[in-house]
Amino acid sequence: MIKAGFVQTNPIRLDRAANFEAVEAMVAASPGADLWVLPELFATGYLFVDRDELVSVAEPLDGPTAKFLTRLAISHGTTFVAGFAERDADVVFNSAMAVDGDGPRAVYRKTHLFDNEKRWFEPGDSGFVVTPLAGVRVGMMICFDWRFPESARTLALAGAQVIAHPSNLVLGTCQDAMVTRALENGVFTITANRVGSEQVGPVSARFTGKSRMVAPDGTVLADGSPDAPHVSVVTMDPSLADSKAVTGRNDLFDDRRPGFYRI
Repeated sequence: MIKAGFVQTNPIRLDRAANFEAVEAMVAASPGADLWVLPELFATGYLFVDRDELVSVAEPLDGPTAKFLTRLAISHGTTFVAGFAERDADVVFNSAMAVDGDGPRAVYRKTHLFDNEKRWFEPGDSGFVVTPLAGVRVGMMICFDWRFPESARTLALAGAQVIAHPSNLVLGTCQDAMVTRALENGVFTITANRVGSEQVGPVSARFTGKSRMVAPDGTVLADGSPDAPHVSVVTMDPSLADSKAVTGRNDLFDDRRPGFYRI
């Protein structure tokens, strides 16, 4: 059994220090968890004037965000999956890192970029990543990846028991769809969304909140506020994600017939 949770924040655009402070305060005031999921781009905000502005706040995997989360992991005996703007040489990815007290354990680079993200980021090249974290096999995907069922299915087939899903959702349909993603793959899902809004010139975004945790049977375990920062923690039994049985004669994975799925 583990305790897992989301930290739903309202980031201040380009103010990494203030965003770190907000997360630290929310984690410190919480009942505690073995695994926390934070939103997509939680330290920088989501919108950028141009790629140069993004580059100015992007960082390597061992940058300020990793150092902050490592320190927090040590202080609270916990682990994190969190979104960040990853700079690799001259390339910037919309990424998520898995972090424990020893530092980053894995990085995932977003596969399916959404709207203006295509102006700023390179498409991810990591493939979908599953890593041991807090004694659990954790798969990572980011925000708009939810719209492609192959994302969660790939992670489940790779052995994920929990799918960590840092998000900055602006569409109102993901939260309900994550019930299906959990159910069709027999996994736990943790969607950590943000709240608030941002505007840069004529471009604006309003975020939908309602972070959500779902069990392998589709049960909603926790929901976040639609418009305010929010922390939720639940107890999960990761072993429930190891059985893919639906009936005595049906198994989610054994019954697959991939030969018929190709056009």
